[in-house]
Amino acid sequence: MRFTLKNGLFALGLLLLLGAPLPGLAQNAKTPEKKFETPLGLAVSVKQIGPVTQTTDLQIICVLKHDPAGDQYIEAMQDFNDKQGGLLSSLRERGEFVGELGETLLYTPPPRSITPKRVLLIGVGDAKELSVDKLRLVGRIALREAVRLGVKNVSFAPTLRDQGSSVIDVGEGDAAVVEQVLLAYDTEKRLQQQGLAPRFSLSSWVIEAGPKYFDGVVTQVGEAIQATSKQLAQRESKPYVNAKPAAPK
Repeated sequence: MRFTLKNGLFALGLLLLLGAPLPGLAQNAKTPEKKFETPLGLAVSVKQIGPVTQTTDLQIICVLKHDPAGDQYIEAMQDFNDKQGGLLSSLRERGEFVGELGETLLYTPPPRSITPKRVLLIGVGDAKELSVDKLRLVGRIALREAVRLGVKNVSFAPTLRDQGSSVIDVGEGDAAVVEQVLLAYDTEKRLQQQGLAPRFSLSSWVIEAGPKYFDGVVTQVGEAIQATSKQLAQRESKPYVNAKPAAPK
């Protein structure tokens, strides 16, 4: 059949009507994501996505300590709170999740609200006292909670900029979290090998980053993985428990 402009427009209209992807546009629609290899077999990646639309078994976000004068909800954090009917703001304002450093809260999102199956909130404390070391602690907590829950796929969004905090560089904070996730996961795997913990493996750990910070996070997370891989290679290899533990008295 001879191709004409009329035929072409008809075909295009038919594709749109049927909801079919348009030729040449599928690749452009793909969400930017950079994947990294780790020595532990855990797939780590940085993905340009927010906690509302990420498909994952467990979505983790950091939450600053509640400010009685008013908590800030900006962009991704505002969307996250709104899509769940104000759940997060209700918990904070009622004093039921304050956001103290290391405080955690696990819940199932309301039906038809956001795509993650479960959400874990981790408190990072007062905004004025925020530090990279505190994010390292958050990284350890996040990993150990994920292992305890037995989830396979985890996504992590610091959301600190979306709460009005600019104390820590986004890439530096994410790198600190990834460093501690890998170190803590290595400990978990060693415990398993020595019969001190149930056998379990995580499949993926995604760091979520907005378009403005994506490139910087990719660079610093990549550097953190390289540096942490060297630390893991230098770790003590002997068992945690002596071959012949002392008999009870």
